[in-house]
Amino acid sequence: MRLQLALNVRNLDEAIDFYSKMFDAEPARLRPGYANFAIAEPPLKLVLFEQPDGASSDDFAHLNHLGVEVERGEQVLDAERRLSESGLDTTGVDDTACCYAEKTETWVTSPEGARWEWYVRTGDSEQLQNVSVGEAAGTCCS
Repeated sequence: MRLQLALNVRNLDEAIDFYSKMFDAEPARLRPGYANFAIAEPPLKLVLFEQPDGASSDDFAHLNHLGVEVERGEQVLDAERRLSESGLDTTGVDDTACCYAEKTETWVTSPEGARWEWYVRTGDSEQLQNVSVGEAAGTCCS
C-alpha cells in the first residue's frame, strides 16, 4: 500500500530534477508532459503532469505543506545531507514544537512552491505555532 500524489507542474524537467533529488529516485515512466515515480521509501506513487500555463505557486494556496515522517532523527539528518548535497536549498535541521508535536525537521520548497517537511516526531506539545531557536522557525503550520 502507498499514497499517490499527483501534481501539476510548470516545467516537467525542473520538477523531475527536484523530485529525483527529494526522494533519491528516478521516474519509473516518462511520457510527453508526464512523469511517474514509484518511490519505495516512503511508499509513494508520485505523478507529475506538465501544465506550463496552469501550475503556479498560487495553486498551492490551499495546501499548508507536505511531509515525509521518518522513524529516527538520523533519517532527518541523512535527508538533510542528501538534499543539500544534491543542490536543493533547505532550512537546515532544527528541533521544534509545532502542530502539537515536538519534532526534529528540515524543510525544502518545490519549484512550484509546495513546502515539504522531512521530520521525526519526538514527543507531544501543546503548541500549534512553531517555537524554534533555529533556521526553520516559522515554517511549520504557517
